[in-house]
Amino acid sequence: MADIIVVGGGHAGCEAAIACAKIGFQTILVTGNLNMVGSMPCNPSIGGPAKGVVVREIDALGGYMGKQADICQIQTKMLNQAKGPAVWALRFQEDKILYMAEMLNHLKQVENLTLREAYVNDLIVEDKICKGVVLEDGTVLSARAVVLTTGTYLDSRILRGHWESKEGPDGQKTTKGISEALRKNGFTIQRLKTGTPPRIKASTIQFDCAEKEFGAEKPWKFSFDDGFEAKHKVNIPCYLTYTNEEIHQLILQNLTQSSMYGGVVEGVGPRYCPSIEDKIVRFKDKERHQIFYEPESLSLDQEYIQGFSTSMPIEIQDKMIRLLPGLKNCEVIRYAYAIEYDAIDPLDLWPSLETKKVANLFTAGQINGTSGYEEAAAQGLIAGINACLKLEGKEPLILKRDEAYIGVMIDDLVTKGTKEPYRLLTSRAEYRLLLRHDNADLRLRKKGYEVGLISKNQWERFQQKEKEIHQLIEDFKTIKVKADSATNNLLSFYQSSPLSESVSLAYLIKRPEIHYPLLLEILKLNHIPFSVHYDRAEEVLEQVEIHYKYEGYIKKALEQAKRMLNYDNKKIPDNMDYSKIDNIALEAREKLKKIQPKTIGQASRISGVNPADISVLVMYVEKMERGKK
Repeated sequence: MADIIVVGGGHAGCEAAIACAKIGFQTILVTGNLNMVGSMPCNPSIGGPAKGVVVREIDALGGYMGKQADICQIQTKMLNQAKGPAVWALRFQEDKILYMAEMLNHLKQVENLTLREAYVNDLIVEDKICKGVVLEDGTVLSARAVVLTTGTYLDSRILRGHWESKEGPDGQKTTKGISEALRKNGFTIQRLKTGTPPRIKASTIQFDCAEKEFGAEKPWKFSFDDGFEAKHKVNIPCYLTYTNEEIHQLILQNLTQSSMYGGVVEGVGPRYCPSIEDKIVRFKDKERHQIFYEPESLSLDQEYIQGFSTSMPIEIQDKMIRLLPGLKNCEVIRYAYAIEYDAIDPLDLWPSLETKKVANLFTAGQINGTSGYEEAAAQGLIAGINACLKLEGKEPLILKRDEAYIGVMIDDLVTKGTKEPYRLLTSRAEYRLLLRHDNADLRLRKKGYEVGLISKNQWERFQQKEKEIHQLIEDFKTIKVKADSATNNLLSFYQSSPLSESVSLAYLIKRPEIHYPLLLEILKLNHIPFSVHYDRAEEVLEQVEIHYKYEGYIKKALEQAKRMLNYDNKKIPDNMDYSKIDNIALEAREKLKKIQPKTIGQASRISGVNPADISVLVMYVEKMERGKK
């Protein structure tokens, strides 16, 4: 008998399995094809706006995705550097073939983890407690907890026009038994849809018809830990191009042949990652839409056509593709398709990602209504951690909205629900200035250490970094720079106004045009001894610079978060009977009864629960507390 069974070997499943085994529980990862663990059936990249911060948060907590992304990257970019640090985000092009191979290799080396290639057909549920799974061949696997991370494989079908095929991504087998098991146990099942663009043989593309785009020269990394270097020291270009009027007209003329507009699709698609036909219908004022040609692997002669997802039939797709710049005479390796699949209603989950209807059953990833590898991996990590904490009899790890993008996502899912594939966006985070790419370890590494995913060496190294940051923040107040000609000439070169008197580094770094590399030059010029002992000195200096440049804004955000924290810390008793509370609106009563929020803060974020309802609820909870004394 295992302690924990993880079903599914996608990004959520890999994180859940690694976390459970690393914490010390005997774990079985059951997946249909072990050679497809960590697969990228859609875009060959990790990160992006908000998502890149999530990968850093996963790494800070002791998860694996950031390390894997560093090893398998073939191009790196830091997005939004022209803007403030609240929206900086890493995005790496990944070698997807290497990614799967390296992930399988890593899983095989994880202690306490057993890999099982099989399909799950049923759940073992007794007295509303999950106690294992049943495989397709009838084999029973018992466990104390189960984590479902089934991705887009639940009763999935591939769609192109009016043609369909019962299969999962990349032609893999779909499974229906788990959906039936969930329905049998009272879960609401919803149909969702996503899609993927065509894949083109790279050697048949005329790349000179598009704009070449290389990544950054600086070797950016997702992981805060050393030892996870890129296997290939390369900087492979992507290519930018655009749709045109001919493509738009062709799509509009054949709109009813699309699965989506032809009435074939039942599921709801992602609002923030629409198909090309959806873009053209919804944004009729746009004369063109961005398209990227992206490499999928150094071992494949294949490009991913980013932004050209469609569910058109093959004959229409073929015409569309050949109207793109450089693709007139291309060879199509695989045409685009839409995919429909089953998911649960995330309102059936506690914030720990344990299901409300069945104890010791956790779910993570696209089964919860999300889209994206990063969102899935983050949920897998949290579900795995909380499955372990549940078996240890401890309180779950619940990340708050001011602590992590992961906290924002899970709170959104379990409090507001979703009827379409949920995607993380920076705009969803009200405290995004606090939830930055650069400070994920400062926010979360301690939590990773407490749950057992961060080693003692990692923790001590982090403490050294944290100590140096605090020390330098104080040192910057006392280290003075002279207002001499050498200093002013250097400032003038960087278009910064001259000094009329000696000033502190804390004062100087607040200038928008001044960054820490220039400060180091000025210190050297002034013969002021200065050193950072932490082996990634730039991370320490970056933190000090951000502290001083955005000090006022950060302080304001912290004050706002602190006010909200009072509500988030005020717990609501379990199994609260909302029918006994007078003067709450009917809609609010129904929503509160369904969602069963854990705190007043969570209750306040439920759609349909207004401030007046919250005031009544607060008074009722306080009355209950006084009655217990």
